[in-house]
Amino acid sequence: MRKLALLLALVPSLSLTTPASAQEIVAGVGYADFHNSNAESGGFISGDYLGARDWSFLGFEWGLGVTAQWHEENDIFVGAGIQGQRALANGWFLEASVMPGLFEEGIAANDLGSTFEIRSLVGVGRELRNGNRMSLAFSHISNASVGDRNPGLNSLSLRYHIPLN
Repeated sequence: MRKLALLLALVPSLSLTTPASAQEIVAGVGYADFHNSNAESGGFISGDYLGARDWSFLGFEWGLGVTAQWHEENDIFVGAGIQGQRALANGWFLEASVMPGLFEEGIAANDLGSTFEIRSLVGVGRELRNGNRMSLAFSHISNASVGDRNPGLNSLSLRYHIPLN
């Protein structure tokens, strides 16, 4: 009984009936660093569609989303998965996502060890006066060691969020 009470105390914000929050389009630009000494690190652009976040857990509002990234050496990642945001004080927010997908390297040196890769992202942002928002995010693409190699790819990006509602 104590274990159940402790579990319930740890997740008091679990709710599947909260009102849906806005969908949004996110455009990003950043720098990607491959963990392979022969790889060609460099700039990238990204685009995300973040669906309505209609359930909450641990203070975050969660929903589904899709992402695409194009790196300057013609590496491409597309994925879909779960994304969430948590409102903070004074218009600030946190964002997070985990999106499994497919990676195709543009040059052999940028091979991540598998076509199947998972992008995880965390960021912090702020709402602008016009209702749009900007965030600074760190992301990591990895195959979670299911491939023959797992060098990984870390990225830092500036993201511009445009609400669709």
